[in-house]
Amino acid sequence: MIEPRELDLNLLVVFQEIFQQKQISAVARKLGLSQPAVSNALARLRRSFGDELFVRTALGMQATPFAEQLAEPIGAALEQVRLALNRHEHFDAGSSRRHFTIAMTDVGEVYFMPVLVEKCRQFAPQLKISTVRASSVDLKAEMEAGRVDLAIGAFDDVSEALYQRRLFKQDYVCMLRAGHPLAKAKLTLKDFLAAPHLIVASMESPYDSINQSLEKAGVKDVSQFSVPHFVAVPYIVSTTDLLVTVPQKLAERAAAPFNLHYVKPPLRLPSLQTNMFWHRRYNQDEGSQWLRGFIAEHFAE
Repeated sequence: MIEPRELDLNLLVVFQEIFQQKQISAVARKLGLSQPAVSNALARLRRSFGDELFVRTALGMQATPFAEQLAEPIGAALEQVRLALNRHEHFDAGSSRRHFTIAMTDVGEVYFMPVLVEKCRQFAPQLKISTVRASSVDLKAEMEAGRVDLAIGAFDDVSEALYQRRLFKQDYVCMLRAGHPLAKAKLTLKDFLAAPHLIVASMESPYDSINQSLEKAGVKDVSQFSVPHFVAVPYIVSTTDLLVTVPQKLAERAAAPFNLHYVKPPLRLPSLQTNMFWHRRYNQDEGSQWLRGFIAEHFAE
C-alpha cells in the first residue's frame, strides 16, 4: 500500500495532465516544465506504482488499464484539494467571466439557448456559454477533464461517474404548417398515414428510436424526404405540406416564429425524459452549482 507521505503529490498533477493531454510536450507547456522534467516525473510515478502507466503510441501517450483505474479517483482528489485551497473564492454570477461549456443536441440548442441567452444577459452579463454537440464527444472524458461543465438531454447510457437531475418529460407531437388542411381537425390515423412526411433520420439516441415506431406504422417506407438533424425541420415544414414528428419542446419553440401547428399524433410513441448531467468531480464547485441551479430554476418542471 502506498501512503500519501511516500509520494510527492505534485506527481499526481503530472499524472492527470498526461492522462488528459496524451503528449509529454503539451504537459510540459501547460505546467511550465521542461520535457525531461515531465519524463522524469513519469519515471518516478512508474516506480512508485510498479506499472508503465502510459505507453507511447501513434495516438500519443495511452493509459494502461491500471492508469485508467487511477485516473478518476486521482482527478477527484485533486479537485477536492483545489476547492479546499480556494474556499475564499466565492462565485458571483453577476460579475463572473467564467466560460461554461454545455453538451446538448440540436433540439436542446433550439429549446434551451434562447432562454439562456436572455437570462444570462439579465443576471450574469459577463458569463460565457458555449455548446458542443453531445454525440460528437466522449461525455465522461470531457466532463471529467473539465472541458464540458454540463450535459443536457434525454441520454440513456451515461457513466456512473455522472450525477443527474430530471428537468422535464415530454411527448412527441406531429408538427405541420398552420394553413395545412390537417392543421385544424383532430389528426386521424388514416390521414396521418396518407399524408407526406418529413423524416428526421437522427442517429442520436434516443431520437433514433422514434423512427422505429414510424417504420412499424408504415410511415418511413413511403416518405420521400429526410434530414439528419432537427434544426432545419421548422424551415422545411413551414413552406410545404409535409408532416413531421418531433419532441414537443421543439414544436413549442418553433410554432410562433414559423407559423406552425402541432397536434398529438394518432400513434402510441415513447416519451422523452430530459435530464442534466454533471461529473461528480465538480459537484461541490460553486460555479457548477450555480449553473445547475440556474438551469433548474428556468427549465425544471
